[in-house]
Amino acid sequence: QVQLVESGGGVVQAGGSLRLSCAASGRSFSSYTMGWFRQAPGLEREFVAVIIRANTRYYSNSVKGRFTISRDNAENMVYLQMNSLKPEDTAAYYCPARAPNTGSLFYLDRGYDCWGQGAQVTLSS
Repeated sequence: QVQLVESGGGVVQAGGSLRLSCAASGRSFSSYTMGWFRQAPGLEREFVAVIIRANTRYYSNSVKGRFTISRDNAENMVYLQMNSLKPEDTAAYYCPARAPNTGSLFYLDRGYDCWGQGAQVTLSS
C-alpha cells in the first residue's frame, strides 16, 4: 500500500488561502488515483477533490472554483491549493489513495485503499 502523510494545515482567516501537501511513499504512485476528503466534527466524511492519473480532476460543488488539486509524480506529492476559504471549510483533511482498476466511484471514500492521519484546517473569525 501507499503510505501517506498530510501536512500544511493550520489556522487561517476566512477569505484566506492555504496549501495542503500529501507525501506518498510506495510503488507505482503515478498509477494511483489520489483524492482529498474532509471531515468536520459530527459530520460524515465528505469528498473534496480527486486527480486521476496525470491531469483528470473532479471537485465537489462546494469547493469548485476555489480549490485546486495537483500532483507531482516525480516527487510522489499531491497538493490541495485552497483559496477563498470559508468557515464551513473547517475540517480534518485526508488524501487517500486508490489503486487503479478498482471500478469504484471516485467520490466514495470506501473505494480508497490507503489513508493517512489527516491535517487539520481551522477557519478563524
